[in-house]
Amino acid sequence: MNLPFSKYQGTGNDFIIIDNRESKFDSLKPEQIRSLCDRRFGIGADGLILLGNTPGYDFRMTYFNSDGNLGSMCGNGGRCLVSFAHRVGMHKEKFEFLASDGPHEAEIELEGTVRLKLKDVNSVRHANEHFIVDTGSPHYVKFVFDIKSHDVTKEGRAIRSSKEFMEEGINVNFVQNLNSHTIYVRTYERGVEAETLSCGTGVTASALMAAHNDNGFNQVDVVTQGGKLAVEFERVAEHGFQNIWLVGPTTLVYEGEINLKTP
Repeated sequence: MNLPFSKYQGTGNDFIIIDNRESKFDSLKPEQIRSLCDRRFGIGADGLILLGNTPGYDFRMTYFNSDGNLGSMCGNGGRCLVSFAHRVGMHKEKFEFLASDGPHEAEIELEGTVRLKLKDVNSVRHANEHFIVDTGSPHYVKFVFDIKSHDVTKEGRAIRSSKEFMEEGINVNFVQNLNSHTIYVRTYERGVEAETLSCGTGVTASALMAAHNDNGFNQVDVVTQGGKLAVEFERVAEHGFQNIWLVGPTTLVYEGEINLKTP
């Protein structure tokens, strides 16, 4: 069976996106998804996303990690899916869609920039030198002094595979403050089991933990290995955040068809 697909990236975080509004690909198997995401023998991607229908919303987002398993919310993936939805006929500036962690809003701006609203954060766990925060996916956030030379893969894998996080996994973010409003973030992602060039929910978690302002509006600019993002939010308490928006570019890399092998 030939599978039409689009390849998108958002600050280097890349995704295979499939139009599944007619439910033709509901039965994709984990091994097929792993094969499609393989960078040597398939299309290659950090994850695969299905665009589907759901009552009361513009669309539904179903996200799979590159290991073939269903994933939690993916911020950059959500932004790319909004661009894809617009490209396949949903000509709107504002969207409401449903993902694994609930409803989301999104807005398309000029030149491919997409703003994605993430869920509120009402609690943060602070232990020694790190924070644990859920922005739709669970994140471990640690501040470091020399991020460019930091061994993200080695330390990230060790934390993700530790006894505390082994069963459910966690995304591990290393953050350096560049100035009062800009941070640099590198992320080891569960499900990919490697460092990715960017992670939207990880960038968001890191920005929340880096906020210096008192309660009220904040904007934190973020540098990743794949490009630049911004996170806007309101701080309402020491560990309370609302109106959280992830803002950044999306790019259509290419479109095509691939023969989908039967497992």
